[in-house]
Amino acid sequence: MYEKAFPNKRFKHTLQFLKRHVSTTESILDLGVENPFSEIMISEGYKVVNTIGEDLDEDRSAIENSSADVVTAFEIFEHLLSPYEVLKSIKSDKILISVPLRLWFSSAYRSKTDMRDRHYHEFEDWQLNWLLEKTDWVIKDREKWTNPIKKLGIRPILRRFTPRYYIVYAERA
Repeated sequence: MYEKAFPNKRFKHTLQFLKRHVSTTESILDLGVENPFSEIMISEGYKVVNTIGEDLDEDRSAIENSSADVVTAFEIFEHLLSPYEVLKSIKSDKILISVPLRLWFSSAYRSKTDMRDRHYHEFEDWQLNWLLEKTDWVIKDREKWTNPIKKLGIRPILRRFTPRYYIVYAERA
């Protein structure tokens, strides 16, 4: 249904990766407020509950009180000061995380008007891997992909060849 309506390549890759590792019979706690991708997951038959916009660095009660089979965190961890604490508080045995990768030719994203819409971390793949390992998760699958844009210039050319997104499926050790 959404195959042709995907707003970008990221959603298509994320959904394919999700389908490979999570059954529609499993419940999902999706970190972050309802968004276009959580709507896509629901339309694909997944049972999804989102957090409601609380500051997960300060209030992890939604995570700690969840009985979901799987936790998803799509482009959330870069906004947290302490993703370590969030990962430690997850009770489910499965997690899917995607993050934008740090680009050497572009500075970290920072909204001038919204304090919550900033990237405190833009990971390199090894950093997310290490964070997961340190919080007792075992990576079972991972992928990277580029994010080309239809503009002219040095950065758009570099985006054709430089991976921008990293997605990981991990299970509790």
